[in-house]
Amino acid sequence: MCLKGLIALLQFTTVIPLGKPVDLSYFAKWLYLYPIAGYLIGGIAAVIVSVIDARPLAAAIALGSVLLLSGFHHFDGLLDLGDALMVHGDREKRVRALTDRQVGAGGVGLGLIATLIAFAALLSTPLTGVVILAGEVSAKVGMTMLSIFGRPFKEGLHAFLHQHTKTWFMVPALCFFLPLVVVLSWTVVVVAALVTLITAALILHLASRMFGGVNGDVVGAANEIIRCIVMVTLVVMLYR
Repeated sequence: MCLKGLIALLQFTTVIPLGKPVDLSYFAKWLYLYPIAGYLIGGIAAVIVSVIDARPLAAAIALGSVLLLSGFHHFDGLLDLGDALMVHGDREKRVRALTDRQVGAGGVGLGLIATLIAFAALLSTPLTGVVILAGEVSAKVGMTMLSIFGRPFKEGLHAFLHQHTKTWFMVPALCFFLPLVVVLSWTVVVVAALVTLITAALILHLASRMFGGVNGDVVGAANEIIRCIVMVTLVVMLYR
């Protein structure tokens, strides 16, 4: 049932209490619904900052809201990726750094960089709500792409989701960009979609080279990276 898939999606991607846990297999079969979580998380953040006039405060609360609503789940993946990127050695050492529970200087550094750039992007525009919404939707489309095309290098949650995906899932996932034309121009939305796809493809390539594939940490990190890059792109385009 699509409803069960939607509930499973929101239970997986947010900390919003939605009753008894639904089997994640329902979400796996409807994985192209990922962007709906982006609309919900980004939409809540946009509504909150719509009543805040102070731009620095709005930027901080917008970014803090999306991180908090997602339970910092994807941010944790970003920290793990940061540690793995700083490893000098073979693939086995990089995978070990990616999958362990400790956070080192690489993780802290990448987390700080992504957070500072995202905050600066939101601080640079009066359209804080629109930018955070578009960034969050883009991030979830990117996660869909990695879930579909990211070959798992180990058993785990990503491997479970990946085995249920179909290539055609990308078509309805990309269609979720269309509602953004209500708040952004067609040109800006198309560029956001292209940036999302290019960034996701680069992350897929990097993960394949470094780890031999993708796991849940890489997918989570992609959410944070894509959101950040798309928001920067939007701000640059809106203030050309």
